[in-house]
Amino acid sequence: MKPGLSLRISQHLTLTPQLQQSIRLLQLSTLELSQEVEQMLDDNPFLELAEESAAREEFGLEQADTPVSQDSQELEFATDLIAGGADSTGATGQNDAESSVETSSEAKLEESWDGDGTVESVPDDSEWGGDAPARKNNLDEGDAEASDLTGAHESLQDHLHRQALSLRLSEEDRAALYFLIESLNDDGYLEDSLAELAAGLAGADLEAAEELAQRFAMALKLLQHMEPAGVGARNLAECLGLQLLDGKNNDDTRAAIAICKQPMELLAKRDVKRLSYLCGFPEAVLKRAIALIARLDPKPGRRFANVERNLIVPDVIVVKSGRGFKVSLNGDVMPRLRVHDIYASALKQHRGHGGAELQQRLQEARWFIKNIQQRFDTILRVSSAIVERQKNFFTHGELAMRPLVLREIADELGLHESTISRVTTAKYMSTPFGTFELKYFFGSALGTETGGNASSTAVRALIKQFVSSESLTKPLSDNQISEMLKEQGIECARRTVAKYREALRIAPASLRKSL
Repeated sequence: MKPGLSLRISQHLTLTPQLQQSIRLLQLSTLELSQEVEQMLDDNPFLELAEESAAREEFGLEQADTPVSQDSQELEFATDLIAGGADSTGATGQNDAESSVETSSEAKLEESWDGDGTVESVPDDSEWGGDAPARKNNLDEGDAEASDLTGAHESLQDHLHRQALSLRLSEEDRAALYFLIESLNDDGYLEDSLAELAAGLAGADLEAAEELAQRFAMALKLLQHMEPAGVGARNLAECLGLQLLDGKNNDDTRAAIAICKQPMELLAKRDVKRLSYLCGFPEAVLKRAIALIARLDPKPGRRFANVERNLIVPDVIVVKSGRGFKVSLNGDVMPRLRVHDIYASALKQHRGHGGAELQQRLQEARWFIKNIQQRFDTILRVSSAIVERQKNFFTHGELAMRPLVLREIADELGLHESTISRVTTAKYMSTPFGTFELKYFFGSALGTETGGNASSTAVRALIKQFVSSESLTKPLSDNQISEMLKEQGIECARRTVAKYREALRIAPASLRKSL
């Protein structure tokens, strides 16, 4: 076959860096966006926050008799930086001028700080409502602020070590107790057996491992008598039993201890007849014992867990306005960015002096600001369309939610479904009924007897309402809930009811039954 040349026309899509950044910013959550903005502010010198311009005036650094203004110094510095600097003579003259300015400023600051009778250096404590003592700033290394002490977190290990200080133990026993405390998990359980812990320390020395296991057994008894009750248990049954030992010695407590010695599956199923046969207590006593066990804490170390709670900050706020609703963006989550005017002006003056890379950084800053604005504009458009489609929800609550899919919003706004999916992920809306993720307003449709559709969100709310009003002695089964939904005109199979019930974290009827 002879080689030859041919001309062919084709079309293909290419994601430019600007478009890639726009898509990535659109799918970020509020927290991730703030981190992205901070990273961009650190990397790009042409980007700055809009509020930073008034910082000098707040601290009184701009004085009327200053020979050279700060902005002119920044412009001169930026010009020299972009232009590559002047000759050595000019640089020396500039350094001398800067030195004179700094010396003049330092002299004025030192004069004010030393005090000449015109500057009041004592803080005004009148705003605190009394003659407050002067705050000491020369704290030693070991001292701590009151706010630090109040915000300090005490872990489970710290709480147990503090109790161990009051015990009179030998060095070996104290070391064994310390090792067991450090081996506890976050729930307060000892996951590894004493033999495994001893073998891990002694290695191949069997005699040393046996001696360590004996010391660990003695230390474990001390540990299990510490607060909180149940700490140091190896399993759930032992944890519940340790807590029951601290209670009253009556028939209910003894029956509860006997229940904990049986398989936990019987307790989970509330098989009172089987437990009565195995434990030898009447069913009435066992019912009270099960109620007593239900009040115990299965994870005694959970209260000491340092769980970081992330507050949800809504991106969109919906408030009632007349007969309708007003949709607006939350100004607290919108970063106020702008291009640094001084650096941009200096770059414009020296465009031909090898500033191609800096010109690229300036363009990146403009792209970033534009993409941020486009992100919030898209969120507002999608949120407004959601509010328009779900007016009944904002008026009557989740029982009035109508079916809604991503395609409906995408067709209305002329966007792709993937774009709507990115917008509604990890974005939240504040409503009169609470704060919800934007995805919450989308739900599949269930058929009705009249030929219409009912939202799955409304069906879940209806199931929750049925369960909350059921009889505690005769809870509703999934089949009964399905029949009740059919009476409301909603076709919902039993397995669908079970799926919605599990999504709502509602236990089955057998576990909801009150004894």
